[in-house]
Amino acid sequence: MYRISVDTGGTFTDVVVKDASSQIYMSKALTTRDRAYLAIEQGLADIAATIGVDVADLIRQSVQINYGTTRSTNMVVTSRTAKTALLVTDGFPDILLLREGGKPDPFRRMHFRPPLVPRHLTFEIDERILADGSVHIPLDEDSVRRAAKACTVAGIEAVGISLLWSIANPTHELRIAQILADEMPGIPVTLSHEVNPSIREYRRASSTAIDASLKPAMQKFFGDLQSDLDAAGFTGSLLISTSYGGGWSADRIAAKPVYSIGSGPSLAPVAAVREVNQDVPGGAVGNTVLVTDMGGTTFDLSVIQAGRIERTNETWLGGKWIGDITGTRSVDIESIGAGGGSIIRIDSGGLMQVGPQSAGSEPGPVCYGRGGTDPTITDAALVLGYLDSSNFLGGRLELKKAEAEAAIAAVADRLGMTTEAAAIAAMRISVDNIVTAIREKTVSKGIDTREIVLVAGGGAAGINVGLVAAELGARTVILPKSAGAMSAYGAAHSDILSEFDIVTFQTTGSSEFQLINDAFAQVHRQGQEFLDSIDPATISSTDIEFYLQARYPMQAWELTVSLGNFDDARAITAADIEARFHAEHERVFGVFEEGEHVEILGYGARATARLAGNDAPNVFIDQPAVASVEEVRPTYFRDTGWVDARLVSAQHMRALGEIGGPAIVREDTTTLVVYPGQRLQILASGNYQLHIAADGGNA
Repeated sequence: MYRISVDTGGTFTDVVVKDASSQIYMSKALTTRDRAYLAIEQGLADIAATIGVDVADLIRQSVQINYGTTRSTNMVVTSRTAKTALLVTDGFPDILLLREGGKPDPFRRMHFRPPLVPRHLTFEIDERILADGSVHIPLDEDSVRRAAKACTVAGIEAVGISLLWSIANPTHELRIAQILADEMPGIPVTLSHEVNPSIREYRRASSTAIDASLKPAMQKFFGDLQSDLDAAGFTGSLLISTSYGGGWSADRIAAKPVYSIGSGPSLAPVAAVREVNQDVPGGAVGNTVLVTDMGGTTFDLSVIQAGRIERTNETWLGGKWIGDITGTRSVDIESIGAGGGSIIRIDSGGLMQVGPQSAGSEPGPVCYGRGGTDPTITDAALVLGYLDSSNFLGGRLELKKAEAEAAIAAVADRLGMTTEAAAIAAMRISVDNIVTAIREKTVSKGIDTREIVLVAGGGAAGINVGLVAAELGARTVILPKSAGAMSAYGAAHSDILSEFDIVTFQTTGSSEFQLINDAFAQVHRQGQEFLDSIDPATISSTDIEFYLQARYPMQAWELTVSLGNFDDARAITAADIEARFHAEHERVFGVFEEGEHVEILGYGARATARLAGNDAPNVFIDQPAVASVEEVRPTYFRDTGWVDARLVSAQHMRALGEIGGPAIVREDTTTLVVYPGQRLQILASGNYQLHIAADGGNA
């Protein structure tokens, strides 16, 4: 019996297989854009050969597949979504155009992304519902039919409906959906009160538009994946990773594809919690953990504090204030274009830049020999001697070093530099971009990077984590054995979870304040129905945790306050809510207003099903420790020039226990560069700990 976990990124598809005895097998394959299963099959073929079965047997014996992907994220960012219309209340056609009026820099003239749904495809509907749910203007059904006719003429492929205060009374949205089903049969429709029941007008409209625009392609994508798995003999359950950091059924995520945005990167923190708990004193609860995931296309980072994976409603695609906000709750992940495939270029001012553009997997870096012409960080690492041209992807891809050198040399010639100097400069620029993003993320939360535990994941993380850690002053750096497939490894240990929300508005200081037990009962019922839909044979335990969204009077934004289980939530008082909110406000912002009342904007429930076997200790399949004959390879570092670096296999590393830089440690799915002055130690778990000298080493 096996469980398969997959993370499809822009460049690589990572595959993790866990057997009944919790033995872990990992593999990587180049992502196939048109058919996800082809890359999955390639990754499984390598693992099947290791196990001693064929791919068909491996799939037939698998009871579950957890699948995460960046596909929906990339579709929105690159504007490759379906042609979508948005139906709004009369008088509010500019919701997506005006957004929330914010601007990253008030003193710069900036280019704003066009709205996801253009103004000419936003249709006003004659109707109006008030905040208390009463009907102020009845629905004019003829205006809906006129909009439907215009949509048909325009060739619309999906429709979003986002009316004012539909969260208080959804009857108009529901009736419009019925009319569209008659007038536009077969066209997918998203209702705002269903996909994102939140009080903020723009965010609800944005998530509605994004969800609708993704439905045609993502429903086909997940349908094709299920069909391919069925054809391969898979009879188990397919779970799709969500932005929450858990999993949903394929049918559920296809109905709300906005929740698949960021589904791959959202699982890296799950893996990090597991690794820190076994390798670092105090575990995730006793440390502030910074999780990084450097793949071929992006560098993703997230924070874990007091053992809690931080979540947010502030997920923007295409830049904060100027892009599109998902409006939905997700793991708080910051992504920048600083992956191994980030392109090295010269800008109009004659300066070297790295990213955010990426070569992806097609054509990929120049050294892949697949038609790429733009040099990348991977090409620079190969030129500097950090990568083994004959051992990339476990030896399945021969890197073309001469072609990489020629591409880097072309950049160097334009700058009047040597090839090595240009490659080092590109590495340093990439590191500076990463460190800047980390500092912005941590400083905003009051985190001292010298005190963090840095968990470095991603197939490209080992190339520069030593430089990043030295710049940050981090002293505890963990490179997991699963680093090369960290998000897929996280998916193998994630829960099935979902959240259910109800919007309200109350003030704890009001004489009429009372907790709405009916609201708790409703979200509890929804959560229980969600849990009941899961095969009980696959789970070990379930729970439902309640929370509320609250703020001080006149504040712009709210915080999430945990209320405990159903009985705890029903018994809580106004004074209890205020005390808990004060404590949470102090944790987040460092201050609180003692004696101040609290405004409540909504109640919610988080339903969680823990998969059986998730808590069992894992065993990574590897050859035993072997003290092999050491090799050396000329490797270039900024402060030393060309020096001989020791080449060490994972098996040899287990025999050594620890090694000082300069050295290169080769794993099947990643490469770890130990810079001069740094030391790498292998832990009992099989993970690595990087020790940084006080001066950072001679990087």
